[in-house]
Amino acid sequence: MISKLIDKIERLQAPVVVGLDPMLSYVPEYLQKQAYEIHGETLKGAAEAVWQFNKAIIDAVYDLIPAVKPQIAMYEQFGIEGLRVFQQTVDYCKEKGLLVIGDVKRGDIGSTSEAYAIGHLGRVQVGSQSYAGFDEDFATVNPYFGVDGIAPFLKVCKEWDKGIFILVKTSNPSSGEFQDQLVDGTPLYELVGKKVAEWGETCMDGAYSNVGCVIGATYPEMGKALRKQMPKTYILVPGYGAQGGTAEDLVHYFNPDGLGAIINSSRGIIAAYKQEAYQSYGEKHFADASRKAVLDMLADIRKALGK
Repeated sequence: MISKLIDKIERLQAPVVVGLDPMLSYVPEYLQKQAYEIHGETLKGAAEAVWQFNKAIIDAVYDLIPAVKPQIAMYEQFGIEGLRVFQQTVDYCKEKGLLVIGDVKRGDIGSTSEAYAIGHLGRVQVGSQSYAGFDEDFATVNPYFGVDGIAPFLKVCKEWDKGIFILVKTSNPSSGEFQDQLVDGTPLYELVGKKVAEWGETCMDGAYSNVGCVIGATYPEMGKALRKQMPKTYILVPGYGAQGGTAEDLVHYFNPDGLGAIINSSRGIIAAYKQEAYQSYGEKHFADASRKAVLDMLADIRKALGK
């Protein structure tokens, strides 16, 4: 699966992913009003507003980017109606030719981890038939349980040509409370990175592994060291833009071949119309503002990479 992502990145010259993390406050009031007129001020109404918001943004940017990253929590807050929109969003993105990174951050052991892996990446057996659940192309995974939590995902990745991104060094300010702790003089995140590289060797797809990792844009020096530690690992990089990460910070997340990293921006894209730089678009043209924000992000990253 990583080879498919790399192909799209190279074809578009776009090592970026748009995070579809729709807070209801991001959705223009007129879209909310339209949805409430049909379904009332209900969970279904909120979910419908989110769906119309997502669809407009996808339609505006799908030709510029290789992938999207919907964060499942933003849909789960609306219960079953929200999960239906999560599924609808995944399916629509695939129709548009986009790869989907399910930002689900699953992590458990045994049959529970296996069920998560099957539900998001594999197929579940129902009598004589098998069905894909959410059917994302990639999923984010928490490594806290060790190999017991990762092995079921590796199995599904090999069976169905899917991929995972394992949390190594996250972008949030308090990540260091655990991730930076020293174990025999080595930061915990480096030990996790070492394991990710080992797991990745069992799941190669060309020059890179279907086992990727997550390293925040807000810790560029750590990212630089981890890049060297995991040369065959694709890095999913959150924290660009709204969280303070810059294109210059991210140069060292890439390998000399110009590959090896994909940069995420979520509210910086989907809520661009609320930013001063794009306010002239107005909420009626929020999707056009999102497209311009993607173009600006691409120009920024290409410049930093010397392309």
